[in-house]
Amino acid sequence: MKDTERQAAAGKVLWHFTMSLDGFVAGPDHTMDWMTGISFRPGLIEEYARTTGAVLGGRDGFDAYPDVSGIYGGAWQGPVFVLTHHPEDARPTDGVTFLNCDVAEAARIGLEAAGGKNLEVFSATVGRQLLERGLIDEIDLHIAPVLLGDGIRLFDNPGGAPVRLELLNGDDHSAAVNVRYHPIATR
Repeated sequence: MKDTERQAAAGKVLWHFTMSLDGFVAGPDHTMDWMTGISFRPGLIEEYARTTGAVLGGRDGFDAYPDVSGIYGGAWQGPVFVLTHHPEDARPTDGVTFLNCDVAEAARIGLEAAGGKNLEVFSATVGRQLLERGLIDEIDLHIAPVLLGDGIRLFDNPGGAPVRLELLNGDDHSAAVNVRYHPIATR
């Protein structure tokens, strides 16, 4: 199986995360220290910084990491939208617009601000709501070699129906992706 195609700035709604092997995009309380020491293919961060026009996140993630100047290691600057039911108690932050609207309207606002580039969704909850409405164009995941066991799941929908996906980087669009790791001994 080949690697994914380079990301293009194509006006897509892109649900984008680095995820643990067991399906978590953040640890408990949105912690991200588990990503220390994880490597990515050369140029990946710059690729996303170049193709991202705007970011849409949720309130819990923003409250945990309100410094938006660190997106893509500081390589990206642009409009950030935070969807919240209570914008009145949010701490004003340069470059951040708090939205209290329907998730579809938030995506529309974000795409318009992205100016033809991609709207990156950095929220498991917002992403799930957009997926349920058919408003996610792609789910772009980087699977990290770590098992968290607890935290914020990419897709948490107990009792819901499975959502079928189409693999974009291979000839068989229904293929499972094979990864193989071995545990590193802890001392």
